[in-house]
Amino acid sequence: MVPHEDSSRRRFLQMAVGGAVTGLVTAAGVESVWSRPVLAQSVLTPEAALQELLDGNKRFVAGQLTACSQDLAILKQHTIDKQEPFAAVLSCADSRVPVELVFDQTIGHIFVTRIAGNIATSEIIASLEYGAGVLGTKVILVMGHAGCGAVKATIQAKEVPGQISALYPHIQPAVNQAGPNLEAATKANAKIQAALLRQASTVISALVKDKKLAVMAAYYDVGPAP
Repeated sequence: MVPHEDSSRRRFLQMAVGGAVTGLVTAAGVESVWSRPVLAQSVLTPEAALQELLDGNKRFVAGQLTACSQDLAILKQHTIDKQEPFAAVLSCADSRVPVELVFDQTIGHIFVTRIAGNIATSEIIASLEYGAGVLGTKVILVMGHAGCGAVKATIQAKEVPGQISALYPHIQPAVNQAGPNLEAATKANAKIQAALLRQASTVISALVKDKKLAVMAAYYDVGPAP
């Protein structure tokens, strides 16, 4: 995969908190992450952590990535003995959603959890609690994406092999809310899973209440940028 080719095809569309869309992310100029100190857990506010993700996404959309060439050096210098991610992302397992590339972040910066349909299972919640409560992440982003197969399968409710249908109950509330439109249901699912994280986890809810953590929903378009 060539990052600059992919960056011309993929863009990040919307972010929302509590169902309110906060805006579009568009292309912008390069701002090198590595001109600043490494983003340790004690440095960023939730707002600054979110802005770091958005700034990286702008570089990704513009095809002006800064992180990839630095991965090995940063790994050797800063992440051998510990990790200090500033953000956590709950993403779908879809192979078309390269989380670190989407936000132009390198090794050690994003605590990534992935599962089909970006659903908040107990295991996922436990992982994100660790990220926020132990590692000190400042923002959790639940990121749905265009063409999500798990959401589509839930809408269709067809018989499937193995345990794939175990995903359906987690996503069905979004389908009930948004109807059979795939994009609408995917966005609703991201918002519902983000709300679940805020409500079901005492660790996460306490950090949100103290304004030490932000939990947001997002939607990523794997199609061509306009």
